[in-house]
Amino acid sequence: MSTTKKLKLEELGRIDVETFKQTEKIPLIVVLDNVRSMHNVGAVFRTADAFIIEKIVLCGITPVPPHREIHKAALGATESVDWIFEKEISTALQNLKKEGVEIIGIEQTTNSQNIDDFSIQKNKKYALVLGNEVEGLSDEAFKSYDAFLEIPQLGTKHSLNVSVCAAIAMWEFFKKLK
Repeated sequence: MSTTKKLKLEELGRIDVETFKQTEKIPLIVVLDNVRSMHNVGAVFRTADAFIIEKIVLCGITPVPPHREIHKAALGATESVDWIFEKEISTALQNLKKEGVEIIGIEQTTNSQNIDDFSIQKNKKYALVLGNEVEGLSDEAFKSYDAFLEIPQLGTKHSLNVSVCAAIAMWEFFKKLK
């Protein structure tokens, strides 16, 4: 008979919000470009907390905390993860570029490379930009990107849910930047 059991929340040894705020973050920013679903926004916050990313930039029509629907998926991560709102995606990306951040669009384009083939370097800071659930990344900011990455998919669907895509991309960068 197995002695394996599920861990209770208090057995997980998670840090509190204040300790999280003091913890060194990985050099990664997540930018949400016109993501309309509050559940997707909340899920991205929760994943950003798990992988100790630096901050989230919410742009355009992306809903901002506090909101009950965001909180449902975020489970408090809107309190731990730093975030800002910037109305225009092009302004947000220009500001990040001025800070020396490499801008990575998660999008299927004629120049996309497989996320597995992208060389993530520890001495760089990155911004992962994820777009609207239907339209993808905004066209007006395309000239701001340093690279486009896509997650390989072999099934019949042409895309992943934006929060799932964000989680996969954050995990790939976390593994190499931590």
